[in-house]
Amino acid sequence: MKLHAAAILVIFWLGVFTVHMAKGSVGSQPMRKLRCVSLSTQQLNIRNLVSYEKQQVPVNAIMFITATGIKICVSPNQKWVQAAIKKIDQKRTTKGK
Repeated sequence: MKLHAAAILVIFWLGVFTVHMAKGSVGSQPMRKLRCVSLSTQQLNIRNLVSYEKQQVPVNAIMFITATGIKICVSPNQKWVQAAIKKIDQKRTTKGK
């Protein structure tokens, strides 16, 4: 009887171990790309912005990245946002020369 219970327990733990290994641990999962879900309404200082990413899903947004690595999402329809994108693009082209 004890051998039967031990065998069932071993099979159970092997099943749990197999499922865990198939899913992988949290550390082995690829990093998800950050997405904007809400937008800031404040105008940012263009001089502090070093990069940007365009996003359309789940919301239409521009994610600006500051020199310190902070990511801030804003509406792409604002005039200052278009000016900031143009300024960042100009910096990129002058660095490449």
